[in-house]
Amino acid sequence: MQKNDIYCYGMITRTFAFITEKFPVPDEYTEISQSWNYFGGETGTCAAVLSSLGVGVKLDGTHIGGEFEKSFRDFFGCKSVDIDSVTFDKDFEGIADYVIVTGNKRTPLGSYGHFYEESFQSGKPHWNTPLEDDIKDCKAAAVDPFFGKASEMAAEYCIKHGKPYVTIDCGYDSFIHKNAAVTVISGESIKSTYPGKSHEELLPLYLANSKGLTIITNGGSRFIYGRGNSTGSFEPYKVNAVSTLGAGDTFKAGCVYGLFRGFSDEKIVQFASAAAAVAISRYPLHLNLPTLKEIEELRESSK
Repeated sequence: MQKNDIYCYGMITRTFAFITEKFPVPDEYTEISQSWNYFGGETGTCAAVLSSLGVGVKLDGTHIGGEFEKSFRDFFGCKSVDIDSVTFDKDFEGIADYVIVTGNKRTPLGSYGHFYEESFQSGKPHWNTPLEDDIKDCKAAAVDPFFGKASEMAAEYCIKHGKPYVTIDCGYDSFIHKNAAVTVISGESIKSTYPGKSHEELLPLYLANSKGLTIITNGGSRFIYGRGNSTGSFEPYKVNAVSTLGAGDTFKAGCVYGLFRGFSDEKIVQFASAAAAVAISRYPLHLNLPTLKEIEELRESSK
């Protein structure tokens, strides 16, 4: 197996997570039962999960605040994740989110609006421009759509070198979706991007604009997917949900792994759903990453 099987480009954040016995309500004290901080985000978590599945990953995307360089290197240093392309910026505090988790409910807090506004207005974005050689040397990729022209450049390099890629939460008419091998759209993204539109209304629009597989997730409920004129639905695997934090990022990782291994559309859906189910059955995820054995055992036991 080559060192960098998969290229992952996108959001890498420092996550501060708090598990509470009950969901906070205004003007009431809430007890924190567990708290952790680690590196995550759509791409950071995806890379960590892929490493746990035995895949070599090349990681790039968000700049990491200089004060977190040591902890970042420590976190990924024991994994099959190459971080040589990542930038550590001593003048940047990094991007972080704060997440309150109670069972299957979670509320993320952050400053992403300010992060993007400052980056685009200053003309000095806090993320790297993708390197063509990083993509040329991989077998498949995961490309977040959140960095404008830089994200499109990563997709263009994938197209140029014939590398299939997975993307997430982008518009049905976007360049990144149109050329993706797999697009995963979350229900949360639909609420903000296409308010008032149902999943069933949007799926045909996504399918009409891409030859790839499109999956529209729906939390722990049955979700839909399709390619071309073929559509289907899938009931997620049922497990005892301890924390849903990182479930979507793990689902994404499952899709990337399935694409890398050449799985059929149906098997990609099954594998990604099983990976996410394993992820929500434990906390904290970063210390208990899903393994290939656990995912396959869940798929087999659920047949």
